[in-house]
Amino acid sequence: MPSSVVTGDLFAAHDDPGHPESEARLKAALAGVPGGARRIAPEQALPGDLALVHTHRHIAAIRSLCRACPPGRACYIDPDTYVTRGSFDTALYAAEAAWQAVEQALGGEHSFALVRPPGHHAMPDRAMGFCLFNNVAVATARALREVDRVAIVDWDLHHGNGTQVAFYTSDRVLYCSVHQMGVFPGTGWPEEQGSGPGVGYTINAPLESGSTGADYALVFRRIFLPAIRRFEPDLVVVSAGQDAAFDDPLGSMLLRPDDFGVLTGMLLEARPGALALALEGGYGRSHAAAIGSIFAALDGARFTPREGVPKASTRLLVEAYTGAGHAVPA
Repeated sequence: MPSSVVTGDLFAAHDDPGHPESEARLKAALAGVPGGARRIAPEQALPGDLALVHTHRHIAAIRSLCRACPPGRACYIDPDTYVTRGSFDTALYAAEAAWQAVEQALGGEHSFALVRPPGHHAMPDRAMGFCLFNNVAVATARALREVDRVAIVDWDLHHGNGTQVAFYTSDRVLYCSVHQMGVFPGTGWPEEQGSGPGVGYTINAPLESGSTGADYALVFRRIFLPAIRRFEPDLVVVSAGQDAAFDDPLGSMLLRPDDFGVLTGMLLEARPGALALALEGGYGRSHAAAIGSIFAALDGARFTPREGVPKASTRLLVEAYTGAGHAVPA
């Protein structure tokens, strides 16, 4: 199956060189994209597209903050999250690029939106965690105009609290997140399972510091993949943050580049069809190699899970899910 990448130089307009989430990390990630991947230039979303997830007040506030930010400077919303004069337009490109990746996937082509700023922490009414607007949530909301069900798999080091909130009451979106416990943003516990019609459609797997590919593969094999098969989504979207890598400065997980190929391959086995992916975190030196492994898996390479024994806490988590009979409602 063919694959494409949605990216471009225009994301440099949102940049603070001293910040982990800078243009330099996107350039590093792009080194992992194979030469044969078809490149698609990002287009720009409309504010109305953002309003499928975000409040009009939030959209207007980000626009105003960017316009007020002096040229050549970064202006901070909170200790982690900044804007520049060009960030609003850049964020519109990032949101549209995620939708372009979804369009390609719906058309039968794997597609990876390599964009910034990332999105999965952005709440409907608040920017946080490096994120201004929730790219994956907006793209998913747009996809639900054309398909019935979407599964989102989030393997970023951090829990995607914004994405969870966006679909917490929906039975049309299955949200599966595996992440490091006890770090920002402090959410993503197993008891967070959705509310109202959405009960059972949020699945969180918080893992201990030092977890390896063996832990992630166990969570995918025993929790996520059965849930996805039962849910029968029309589309799978991946919040692809590679900051669970062994050398990432923001986390303390131990995934190797090939492990991301393993996870990608497992998703492809669970649901035949094209994947749409959007970049979230990833700040270590091995990020490009992880991106390369993802593309290799999309192109048909088979990755064998590394030998290793999952942590006892991971095995207990899996037993709790399977033993309690937790399943996505039919």
